[in-house]
Amino acid sequence: MRPRLTLALLVATGCAGSAPDSGNGPGPATGADDQGPAVTVYSSADPAGFDPQQFIAQQRLGYNPLFANQVPGFAVVKETRPAKLGAGVTDLKFTDVAQFIDPTTVSIADLTDPSTVVLEQNFQFDLASPAKILDRYIGREIGYVQEKDGVVVKQWKGTLLANNQAHGQLVVETPEGLQFLNFADPGIRLPSLPEGLITKPTLVWKLRSAEGGDHRVRTTYQTQGMTWRADYNVILAADEKSADVAAWVSLLNLCGATFKGARLKLVAGDVNRVQPEYADLSARASGGRLLEDREEAPGFEEKAFFEYHLYTLPRKTDVLDNTTQQLTLFPTARGVPVERVLVYYGLPDAASWGYQPQPMRDRDLGGQSNPKVDVYLRVVNSEASHMGMPLPRGRVRVYKADDADGTLEFVGEDLIDHTPKDEKVLVKMGQAFDVVGERRATDFKIDNKRDWMQESFEIVLRNHKDAAVKVIVKENLYRWTNWEITQKSDAFSKADARTIHFDVDVPANGEKKLTYTVRYTW
Repeated sequence: MRPRLTLALLVATGCAGSAPDSGNGPGPATGADDQGPAVTVYSSADPAGFDPQQFIAQQRLGYNPLFANQVPGFAVVKETRPAKLGAGVTDLKFTDVAQFIDPTTVSIADLTDPSTVVLEQNFQFDLASPAKILDRYIGREIGYVQEKDGVVVKQWKGTLLANNQAHGQLVVETPEGLQFLNFADPGIRLPSLPEGLITKPTLVWKLRSAEGGDHRVRTTYQTQGMTWRADYNVILAADEKSADVAAWVSLLNLCGATFKGARLKLVAGDVNRVQPEYADLSARASGGRLLEDREEAPGFEEKAFFEYHLYTLPRKTDVLDNTTQQLTLFPTARGVPVERVLVYYGLPDAASWGYQPQPMRDRDLGGQSNPKVDVYLRVVNSEASHMGMPLPRGRVRVYKADDADGTLEFVGEDLIDHTPKDEKVLVKMGQAFDVVGERRATDFKIDNKRDWMQESFEIVLRNHKDAAVKVIVKENLYRWTNWEITQKSDAFSKADARTIHFDVDVPANGEKKLTYTVRYTW
């Protein structure tokens, strides 16, 4: 079974709305402004654990062949370039491409002459490095120069016998005997770059064209080493009844290439994709920082796209290598109505109340009590609430200004899934300080011969605030599927097949007690 992976897609495209090249045939007509890179970044990053700084730190430690595969995402790169082809068979080389290309995904289309045929294509990736260069010189002559205060005091030539990378040593045979050098000794001299090594990743095609001259070709390939995530900043008003909401996209590019002058698009949705077995998508969370609101920054223009949503940035931007950058998803929404919701779930968070294939008859189950009351912020993502844009999955951070000095203070954060317009967004802020709960089982009866059991609970909420509060009391009827509430002190609503909610008011500096009895049969 293919794993389901959260996808959001950043497109830097010079050919909006065109399908990717599937072969070597012609594509849609393009203008002069379409030249340049097009980058589509797919993200499988978990907003709860994805930390771009982790990958930046790893990249600084040095080259790792599997490093790009650990970045939770990949990219599709499309680029239109001018090319000079001869009549007949021509070799065409493109440098300045991503370092971590999947060569099986490479395609090319001649936009000038659709009859051009691709005879061969390959990706040359044997990049020069000190270790590789020295390996190519084993059995060949190298030189050595020793200087002191800018003056050469010793020099010689010899044959390189061994390059021990593990210990960082070279063994050189000279007329005076064997010399042992450090791998990074600045005195080592090599006459030239060995044949077969290149300084940049290179795509090479062998093309057959009927007409020579200036052509325009479009290439497409996939690469590892790119990903993104969404971040939302919510600034609560003093009365906590409204908020300003800003949204950002954080893009990470470690693919080994820079793409300048790109038109960016964002597509958000859930798409199935086969995951490589070697991919390590685990990343530790780190504390986020508050991004300052930039009112002048234009946001993405949104529209429906297949079963997803397409966001188009109405300007060009640069996607730089070894860089994280933040882009405004949409301008700050002002005065968004918000509602604070208190929820009491009396079962401890550590308890696991999975549904079993038979009645759970242990009388001691569910007797524990969780004293904490959870606090949520509820927002309706609608135009009436000054929002109404489909929201990609991401992390929401909430702040409120301290009225003493006007500085913003962090008050909670949570994750949201892809959220369509007109749907509610529920952000868990934390747990209340001045409102606590207590839950206890007051009675339990069971008759195994007649196949029934009955359980009673008492729930007490205490409010130490100077104002009354509303609390939703959540109860799971976990013992069995067939249940009936036979006694209740307050009205309830059925949330799902095994969950009920009591909406209660708790007076200021007072308490509220509710009771109920549930009967199970099988």
